[in-house]
Amino acid sequence: MEKHEFILDSEDEGKRLDVFLADNLEKYSRSYLQKLIKENRAYVNKEPGKNRSILKEGDEIIIDIPEPKPLEIKEENIPIEIIYEDEDLLVVNKPQGMVVHPGAGNYEGTLVNALMYHCKGKLSSINGVIRPGIVHRIDKDTSGLLMVAKTDQAHRDLQKQLQDRKVSRHYLLLVHGVIEEEKAVIDAPLGRSPKNPLKMTVLDGGRYAKTHLKVLERFEKYTLLEARLETGRTHQIRVHLQYIGHSLVGDPVYGPIKPHFSREGQMLHAKTLGFIHPSTKEYMEFDSPVPDYFHKVILELKTHKADK
Repeated sequence: MEKHEFILDSEDEGKRLDVFLADNLEKYSRSYLQKLIKENRAYVNKEPGKNRSILKEGDEIIIDIPEPKPLEIKEENIPIEIIYEDEDLLVVNKPQGMVVHPGAGNYEGTLVNALMYHCKGKLSSINGVIRPGIVHRIDKDTSGLLMVAKTDQAHRDLQKQLQDRKVSRHYLLLVHGVIEEEKAVIDAPLGRSPKNPLKMTVLDGGRYAKTHLKVLERFEKYTLLEARLETGRTHQIRVHLQYIGHSLVGDPVYGPIKPHFSREGQMLHAKTLGFIHPSTKEYMEFDSPVPDYFHKVILELKTHKADK
């Protein structure tokens, strides 16, 4: 049994119990935490809480996370691109369109299904049945690099590096509009939207979030950027870019209703990933080439730019 205890700060006052736990236990999905709350595994001031319980400053919150059950997600022989592998971990280059881990109504064809086949059960169990080995995630329509833990020890080490902001993550992205500054920093707290809990938004009292931007190339109506994450909040890059008025091209949630390109998927690629190896303690860094879907759009923009 894994136990987490919190004393509510004033900045979190007024939040629902399920929202607070999802914000503070990011390795677990909100739906999973809601399930635990319904099973009376979460307590507010020693009384069983409800998902809609409204929290006050000073409240004591305790949640018990049960031990992982035996894996029930089936192995699938799905080809995956492994950039690096040893006894502790893997680095995988996820294609655009692949879901990272199974979820409600989607238990096949995910990266986890493929990893289970490839690793033959040698994946960390910390994140339970649905997310074995998964230390961090990227969206279905985001391509690029992910680190995957084979052992619980490696998982804890990599997770702590993420929490301590020691993991280097650089993304390539294309946004709407022309950004004049060569470099920019977006320092804006993020939380779940009060209007739509499935979306994130910049929110007073939200969790600290910081994104560093660098312009790589400007086009007539678009800008090619490199983004470096200092924190790793849900949808951070997508929400931060929408916040400054330069939403991600192809973003179905935070972008314009009418896309500018007749293609599916968002223009976001996790290009570079660096971390300290849990066993050797050596810094390792990996780079993923620009995928074809991204390269074709950039080539189209470059051609149009040259014809001007």
